[in-house]
Amino acid sequence: MNLHDYIKPFDKQTLNSFAASCGTTAGQLKQVAYGYRRPGAALAISIERESSRAVTCEEMRPDIDWAYLRSTDPSKAAA
Repeated sequence: MNLHDYIKPFDKQTLNSFAASCGTTAGQLKQVAYGYRRPGAALAISIERESSRAVTCEEMRPDIDWAYLRSTDPSKAAA
């Protein structure tokens, strides 16, 4: 699901609450949802987390190799 479809049914209060839980503003979320801005990696991660993966990082930022990051186990990284 894309961000626009996810936030479309939200009323103003729900949108503001969702935006705050993502660490951003409703205005910024709308800019991303309508394609006027691209979310940074941190915001994409927050949106995926707060939407319970209804909106994925891969959908918002296909230019980032999320598959590599998701398969990386930091506990196995060299010290």
